[in-house]
Amino acid sequence: MKIHHLRQIIALAAIALAACSTIAAQNPKREFRGAWLNTIYQEQYAQQSTLDNQIYLCQLLDKLHEAGCNAVIFQVRPQSDAFYRSDIEPWSKHLTGTAGKAPSPEWDPLQFMVEQAHARGMELHAWLNPYRVTLSSREVPPRSHVFHKHPERFVKYAGKIYFDPAYKENRDYITKIVTDIVKRYDIDAIHLDDYFYPYPVNGKPFPDNASYRKFGKGKNRGDWRRQNVNLLIEQLHNAISGVKPWVRLGISPFGIWRNKKSDPDGSDTGGLQNYDDLYADVTLWAERGWIDYLIPQLYWELEHKVASSQKLAYWWNDHANGRHLYIGQSVKTTMDKPDIGRSQEKNQLGHKIRLSRTLPNVQGNCWWPGYLVVDNYKGVATQLGKKYQSTIALVPAYTWLDSELPDEVGKLGGGCDKQGIVELHWNAPKVHDPMQQPRFYVVYRFDSGSNIDLGNAAAIRAVTPDQQYSETLSEKGKYTYVVTVLDRANNESPKGEKITIKY
Repeated sequence: MKIHHLRQIIALAAIALAACSTIAAQNPKREFRGAWLNTIYQEQYAQQSTLDNQIYLCQLLDKLHEAGCNAVIFQVRPQSDAFYRSDIEPWSKHLTGTAGKAPSPEWDPLQFMVEQAHARGMELHAWLNPYRVTLSSREVPPRSHVFHKHPERFVKYAGKIYFDPAYKENRDYITKIVTDIVKRYDIDAIHLDDYFYPYPVNGKPFPDNASYRKFGKGKNRGDWRRQNVNLLIEQLHNAISGVKPWVRLGISPFGIWRNKKSDPDGSDTGGLQNYDDLYADVTLWAERGWIDYLIPQLYWELEHKVASSQKLAYWWNDHANGRHLYIGQSVKTTMDKPDIGRSQEKNQLGHKIRLSRTLPNVQGNCWWPGYLVVDNYKGVATQLGKKYQSTIALVPAYTWLDSELPDEVGKLGGGCDKQGIVELHWNAPKVHDPMQQPRFYVVYRFDSGSNIDLGNAAAIRAVTPDQQYSETLSEKGKYTYVVTVLDRANNESPKGEKITIKY
């Protein structure tokens, strides 16, 4: 380990330990607070009616919002199928119980989630698995699936069917799926998880001998496989930016890039490796600018002997390569394990959040699975909503997509009636560049005698897509409201428009 890295870790650890003794008095104004909602292995969707599913999804969003989350990563393509209306791939069996069967009455879960998340001031990231087709040897894709038209482009591994990443036709097909989603839905990001080449099964090599002979051209097989995935990621980046340049591409890789024993630049860990086992060179993708954020899945406890999430947080912080970095946190591990060192905390929640806020290149956390947050597993939602995520946070700006600040709202007006009900309204700014189009409005409130400080997260009352806001005051006095604009890259207008209201 280089001396300056060691000193950096010691210094950051000292800051983190000092912070551990106090409650985070000021939660950050800018922070990604995501939650994954997987649809695979979730039987409730197929068992519920359309109306019940819609009510259920609204309840999930409400509870995540109450816990302080500002982004939802919703799985819409768990296994080369669709949780949305698609002319390309069949309806998901995880939605209706039968692959290819439409819901009845028919509805579009992705469109519904986009609308409902945005109504709550939350982002919606559409989560896809790129290569997986089936989950077991008993499954057969529906007759309409591309597998039956071009079986030569697929492989069977450990009883499951996968797209062979070596085929350009498969890369084009997956890109077609992503482009279709980006064109038709007002999503904030496309999200891919950790499944690239499948997780290896002991004693069973991935069966790509035929495609390697056809396309390998004598390359080292590992390098060739990584290049196959690299080509997909670059192609997706180019396709998305060519259609809607504000839509981001994010990856949630397995938590270890490489171990130090494999690469001097690797982490001090001993587990499975993205680079060598899944053939995903994720740090290269950030370095090349093909992706906009990384959420490494650091699902282990802080002190894990083989894969310490604390050590890995430092490692990823040093390898963000100029892109946003959020930490993927396991709710169960975090809440089951007591804190380390001299801390008396019963879980590692506070330590992990404070660590993420100490590291300069980490801009937030994402909770796996979001369902455990909704269920308030061991009080996680209570602690998030009342303490660590008690103030509203704005998702960090993606300044490499666009750094121009949006214009301010127009004609801010409103008043307060005798019951203390405040009603505000405003006009959207006129814009010609879609990058500056308002995504949300931020409403701040400053009580009488307090300074107007847009850096104060506690002053944020709401993030809303609407051009109006209402709340009920509990005490008499003068209140100054400020309304700003968030554009599609999450840049905020510089000053906002203000109005003072007396109750």
